[in-house]
Amino acid sequence: MSLLSALSLVCGLMLHVSFSALNTHYCVPRKTVPYQNELKSFSEEGIFNYSTMLMRDDLGVVLLGAREAIYALDINNISVRKAAVYWRVTEEKQRECTYKGKHAEVECRNYIRNLHRVNDTTMYVCGTNAFSPTCDYMTFANGQLRLEGKQEEGKGKCPFDPFQRYSSLMVGNDLYSATSINFLGSEPVVLRSSDLALRTEFKSSWLSEPNFVYMDFVGESFDNPDGDDDKVYLFFSENAMEYDFYRKVAVSRVARVCKGDMGGQRTLQRKWTSFLKARLDCSLPEPSLPPIVQDVFLLKHRDWTKSVFYAVFTPQSSLSQASAVCAYSVSAIRDIFNEGKFKTPVAVETSHVKWVMYTGEVPVPRPGACINSVARKMGMNRSLDLPDKTLQFIRDRPLMDEAVRPLTGGPLLVKRGPLLTRIVVDSVLALDGQRYDVMFIGTENGYVQKAVNYAGEMFIIEEIQLFENPVPISTLRLSSSKGQLYAGSDFGAIQMPVSNCSRYDTCVDCILARDPYCAWDFTTEQCSPVYGFSSSSNTAIQSLKEGNVSQCPQPDPVAAVDFTLVPENNIQLPCQLHSNLAQVRWRFADQTLHSNNKYYIYSGGLLILSASESDAGLYTCDSVEQINGRTYNRTVVVYQLQLYSGPGVGDSTPSGNEVIDYSDSIYGQTTAAPELVTKSDSEDPLSPENQSDTSRVTRLEVAVGLLSLLCLSLMGVIFWIWSQGRWECFKLAQRSSESEGKRQSAEYMHIPNRTSEIKLLGPESGRPCSANNNHSTVDFKGNGEHHFTPMANISSLDGLGYINDESEI
Repeated sequence: MSLLSALSLVCGLMLHVSFSALNTHYCVPRKTVPYQNELKSFSEEGIFNYSTMLMRDDLGVVLLGAREAIYALDINNISVRKAAVYWRVTEEKQRECTYKGKHAEVECRNYIRNLHRVNDTTMYVCGTNAFSPTCDYMTFANGQLRLEGKQEEGKGKCPFDPFQRYSSLMVGNDLYSATSINFLGSEPVVLRSSDLALRTEFKSSWLSEPNFVYMDFVGESFDNPDGDDDKVYLFFSENAMEYDFYRKVAVSRVARVCKGDMGGQRTLQRKWTSFLKARLDCSLPEPSLPPIVQDVFLLKHRDWTKSVFYAVFTPQSSLSQASAVCAYSVSAIRDIFNEGKFKTPVAVETSHVKWVMYTGEVPVPRPGACINSVARKMGMNRSLDLPDKTLQFIRDRPLMDEAVRPLTGGPLLVKRGPLLTRIVVDSVLALDGQRYDVMFIGTENGYVQKAVNYAGEMFIIEEIQLFENPVPISTLRLSSSKGQLYAGSDFGAIQMPVSNCSRYDTCVDCILARDPYCAWDFTTEQCSPVYGFSSSSNTAIQSLKEGNVSQCPQPDPVAAVDFTLVPENNIQLPCQLHSNLAQVRWRFADQTLHSNNKYYIYSGGLLILSASESDAGLYTCDSVEQINGRTYNRTVVVYQLQLYSGPGVGDSTPSGNEVIDYSDSIYGQTTAAPELVTKSDSEDPLSPENQSDTSRVTRLEVAVGLLSLLCLSLMGVIFWIWSQGRWECFKLAQRSSESEGKRQSAEYMHIPNRTSEIKLLGPESGRPCSANNNHSTVDFKGNGEHHFTPMANISSLDGLGYINDESEI
């Protein structure tokens, strides 16, 4: 017995560790929408890297920059190409690039990196041009795109390396850019290209091997009581100077410069006098190195102090697979820069520099500040008038001591699985008169997550697969006026509407989706876009925060599906849930079923093992979903199991090992069931549409299930051997079993293979961010009993059927 005890202990510990790893608090999308061909798309054979987009609502086009091509696509349907222009590298440029050690057909091409609006018809465009950055002007007029041929040096405006992160922004006629200014990519710069060009210092204390991410403009001079200037904000990551680790650690930063900065007179000549930077804090639930910012979106408000930056973060360690979204108010960032303390370098005994909080006197005017009312009262109307003491201070101490904290104190959203890549945010006015910020977040496997925060509850409405193949979304743009989202990847661009209310057939489905874009219209009995109704409308309803369906019309009863029961057969009853956050509950004779040696419950349905006459009756599959702390139940499908009455004339009586097709009797008759649900719930549970909404599990979860099965199987075998007393008994039993197997000829009808869909069937099987979302082949019950059922021998077959040999389950 000691061997059994030891194995039990080892397996128990392994299972505990494995399931502890799954016990997380990560957001799960309520619905998963698979790839659909009807989405509008664009690509051209031989052209790749569709990674630069410029929305021109005024011209009715989306300008799409790719490798050696720029397209003007219809903003309403990007499948329609209005115009194109090709900007290819010359053979000479490509040859020079190759001589410098770059790949001729990859790096030594012209990747379009900058696309900016100059005026009503003119754009400014830059490309890598085989590691020789070049810019030009481009016009769109009379349906034609044309490069002006006014080529300019692009160094500092556009990266040399097509795969290096960069950012740029056009403010008026001035181009702000953050990239590398040399071929090797070792000299990063934040540059303003204008009549008075300014740049950052080439010092590691200013920029230390940065990866630039995003740049945007905030008009802070508007109604500013301090007479402050407009700002340009820059988001990037770089090697931390403030941490004393044995190796380099990257951190995320936000920096800013003043629009009216003109540099210093003697100190910081033609350099930024207003460059300040601070660390961005976005702590993940699990201990890890600081996450790295990947993309940012500025949701602008009429009152600029209420504008918010939304940022996507990913782990810098491969040990973590959790991405996060954090939000930062412009006011909070401004307060850090205007009132916070600085960090300063100090020498320590080990002959290296350590950065600590500066406690000395800060010069006046304040270092890094824009020219404001305080400076003007001192007779300083330009940065050229600032004293050297102020400029020397900021030249040596551009880093703030305090980090910028998220608006909500922590991440808005934490997502495990494929990493998040890009984000855009839309502000939607709902029927309750409130505005909700809806986030569209691209992933590395070609999905878009659509998420919104309801009074602290993060809710992912749905995830939509945009690309048939799992390619990273490299560009994401939003046209609020058109209600359209545009995504770019290496292989093409996709357009999708911000909402598809017609996806919800019933009032209950429409309300439970909790989509700010959609409301149930009582007049048309359809789920319709909310912009068609006023906030005082009595003909439409929404319940975004609570998901309250009490105002919905009473749904029709679910029609029971007749199913013939043949004794000694194993029966499968499919049931597909409508939500990834729901768990299944099966009822029979007013009793709730649990997985045991008689029943096996999994995400795709119910297995009744070795059915008998007593198993005849009414089986009901319910969807149980937690909505804002309230439980909502609805019946999905009902089966009426009727005892097999025997063969007709000339037919043989079926034995337990034969497969019989009862599809006619299964679908031929229906009886009314007492439970009430929506009309859509009475649809065929085996249709591909209903099968596609099952949840997916990670490789870890599959491994846990197999590990669990292996451990308990070994335990069962060893216990059986131990109870027999001799190994010879085991061998004899094995030979006897093999002989018996040769005498029997059994045919099997298999259930659909849903290995990637099997969920943990318990009270915590599916909830939004605030709950556990574990999935497994294990059913843990309240009494401590657990039951494992192998799924290895289950293969797919459309239709309802039987499994005739219990040993195969």
